[in-house]
Amino acid sequence: GSVTTYDSTSFCPDSASTATSIATGHKTESGVINMCPWTRDVPYETIAEKLHAQKGYKVGVVSTVNIDHATPAAFYAHQKTRKNYYEIGVELANSGFEYFAGGEFQKVKGDGTGPDNHEVAAQAGYNVVTTQADAAALTAGAGKTLIIAEDLADGKAMNYALDAQPGEWQLTDYVKKGIELLENRKGFFLMTESGKIDWACHANDAGATVTDTLALADAVQVAIDFAKEHADETLILVTGDHETGGLTIGFAGTDYDTYLDSLANQTISYAQFDEQYVAAYKENGTSFEDAMKDVEKLFGLKLSGEETDRLVLTDYEVQRLRTAFDLAMSDTSSDDYTQEQYVLYGTYNPFSVTVTHILNNKSGVDFTSYSHTGLPVAVFADGNGADAFTGYYDNTEIYQKMASLVGVQ
Repeated sequence: GSVTTYDSTSFCPDSASTATSIATGHKTESGVINMCPWTRDVPYETIAEKLHAQKGYKVGVVSTVNIDHATPAAFYAHQKTRKNYYEIGVELANSGFEYFAGGEFQKVKGDGTGPDNHEVAAQAGYNVVTTQADAAALTAGAGKTLIIAEDLADGKAMNYALDAQPGEWQLTDYVKKGIELLENRKGFFLMTESGKIDWACHANDAGATVTDTLALADAVQVAIDFAKEHADETLILVTGDHETGGLTIGFAGTDYDTYLDSLANQTISYAQFDEQYVAAYKENGTSFEDAMKDVEKLFGLKLSGEETDRLVLTDYEVQRLRTAFDLAMSDTSSDDYTQEQYVLYGTYNPFSVTVTHILNNKSGVDFTSYSHTGLPVAVFADGNGADAFTGYYDNTEIYQKMASLVGVQ
């Protein structure tokens, strides 16, 4: 099936409102988490809270981004604004849900006058685990658990799959651990978000988008394997709260052709390219030609080569990269961009984002925006009750269908 994603104020909604729709069946304003629109003074109870309270389900919430980010928060928190990060962390601790795993809290110390979010969770009876070894050592019956990923990257979130080191936990590992810890005769509910797919689409990085989507598919496979053993009592839903970036297959420069295998030449995310390479270019006064040696190594794009090699840059593409490189080496901040510069680069590093744009385009894909779009999103369902999720409907119906299947009020 597929669902509409608009909220009460926007055709291009945000994660707070769209996740509210899925978790509660109610529309609200962009930026609002599980509170009524306009007055923002009536909280909405989530499907996870209802299952926990009414059915004795154990509940888990996992995300590759910060555990207090809007989408995971929409299953346990109720706030006038998604930016109330410390308060969202307090609600996490007070939820009583049995399993949380994700990136670090965004305002872990709050205003500095009270206990930090880790302490609040510990005081509420959570095992707060911050190393992968300790996470791996957890076994069924461990009690309420909060795992903060050991290896944190941009924005204190987990790494992109492209950047993860061998042996570093991926989404699959957190899902496996969740299933182990949530095992319960009365059932369990596990919300798992691959949030960095959204971040990669914001940055128009198709390579990182694809590899994180494949990592999500691996995590879904863990659920499918579990369901084989519990066929009559398991429902798996896979959807998005909104579309980001307007990513489409098809680009004006490749007409009807696509060369999607070209994306496999990318071996690093835009975020790590910024951090590990571009930051040093400015510091060291690196030349464009030397920077392009890194680009060839990491993205496959070449200044020269055989005419038949699709990754050799045209004069037009080289000029785009030179212009972007010069801007990246200057002291101009995105706040001072012209309209043309903003449309070209958004708030991202001009050089990095131009590298990914050109690789995307050579592959035959393109983005329309650095923001969310109003596109409908797909809903995939498998298992007991899956038939209810076919067709085209509003995202609030995902909640209604789930609530009906599990019999919560």
